[in-house]
Amino acid sequence: MADAPIAVEMRGIVKRFPGVLANDHVDFELRAGEIHALLGENGAGKSTLMNVLAGLYKPEAGTIQVRGQPVALNSPRDAIRHGLGMIHQHFTLVPSQTVTENVLLGLDEPRFFMRLSQYDQRVAELGQRFGLKVTPQAKVWQLTVGEQQRVEILKMLYRGVQVLIMDEPTAVLAPQEVEDLCRTLRAMAAEGKSIVFISHKLNEVMSVADRITVLRQGKVTAAGQPAAGSSKADLARLMVGRTVLFDLDKQPQPPGEPMLEMEGLQADNNKGLPALRGLSLTVRAGEIVGVAGNGQSELAEVITGLRKCTAGRVRVGGVDVTNQPARAAIQCGVAHIPEDRTHVGSAPNLSITDNIIMKSYNRPPLAHGAALDQRAARRQAELLKMEYQVAAPSVETPARLLSGGNLQRVILARELSAKPRLLVAIQPTRGLDVGAIEGVQKLLLAQRAAGAAILLVSEELEEIFALSDRIVVIYEGEIVGELTEHDPVTIGLMMTGGSRTPEARRSA
Repeated sequence: MADAPIAVEMRGIVKRFPGVLANDHVDFELRAGEIHALLGENGAGKSTLMNVLAGLYKPEAGTIQVRGQPVALNSPRDAIRHGLGMIHQHFTLVPSQTVTENVLLGLDEPRFFMRLSQYDQRVAELGQRFGLKVTPQAKVWQLTVGEQQRVEILKMLYRGVQVLIMDEPTAVLAPQEVEDLCRTLRAMAAEGKSIVFISHKLNEVMSVADRITVLRQGKVTAAGQPAAGSSKADLARLMVGRTVLFDLDKQPQPPGEPMLEMEGLQADNNKGLPALRGLSLTVRAGEIVGVAGNGQSELAEVITGLRKCTAGRVRVGGVDVTNQPARAAIQCGVAHIPEDRTHVGSAPNLSITDNIIMKSYNRPPLAHGAALDQRAARRQAELLKMEYQVAAPSVETPARLLSGGNLQRVILARELSAKPRLLVAIQPTRGLDVGAIEGVQKLLLAQRAAGAAILLVSEELEEIFALSDRIVVIYEGEIVGELTEHDPVTIGLMMTGGSRTPEARRSA
């Protein structure tokens, strides 16, 4: 690998935004046939640097060479013409179009006429080849977040890129899908393709990457060091500038009264197919119940009033909120950290202030009758921005300009500052760096200690094991098991329908 030719060389890259120096004379080198991990805290400048390479941003200083030739990348089209393609953390799909139509958008061919079934077949074959199975005829709005991410990957593969930049590619994938993707990346590297792998998951980086570059506050702290021999502790220290604790201090405590009660829930997914089939579950005050398996998104949406159930009941603190608007759940003290932070968890074009006060703007001390106290709103936003360490020039910055991790901090600030009785947390640490993950997990444990009931949905089994008092596994819309011990083998079998606990078999 050390003798491999250089595919991409970036020298002295400088990129500024108002009030922020995102990249401070950054050097980056990518070799042919390697998987190069790019690590750093949220806001460290990783995505900015790769957006420069993808032609989305023009740097104030610096040079780029592709296969030894200087290039000027003024647009993503320029980048793709040079064989550079980027899969972004936030999707750029057209929801009303099919998978195949999204893959073909922007291409010069077909120009006037096409046999869509022929291209459906090509997309299906490409997905099968790389282990990215999707239904080509499905509308994008019908797909899960994970399936939408696969469509983004297929778009780049269809264009035949030689350098693939992947911004948090595994953030929306289940563990078994991550393994498949890693095998795919290794096969692509073996064929001579180069991959930039932006991730916060140190275990993944160390298992799949050949070399690692670390950024902190826009500067390089480690340049292309071999992944072999690196440790999680060393990488975390390079990322955040301090020692990160990977073991949480979770104190045992007895659960309180039932806070969330679900009986016989049935609901359909976006394709009109059954997602929940008679599901019953109780979550008590002061406990964290982890949920693994499938159907979690539909479950969370039914609880929070974002999806209608077709049968069953939902009670929060004894109050029936079945098929009530989201406001009814909010008034019962329900907080929601959604899976899709951009389209569900925030209003991207509104400011940080507006996003933070979204659930409290009509109540004192922010509201005086029908009028909103703008000064009080700004004060509250500034306090929470500082408390939750949101990296942004000001509280008037639009949410769409924030990195994924900082946007998650805004959502956490809004939801947790309301002191919820019930917290429904879906992938609460997705896309966060190791330091931020540590902070979020401590916040969840603090909510538990304060008596909140927490329903935790995560595709990170390590996170579920670390935080949960009980773990339930859903398969095909039914609870197939409940465990208190940390047994990844048993949970893995349950998630694939291969096992049920005796209690689940009796209730089925």
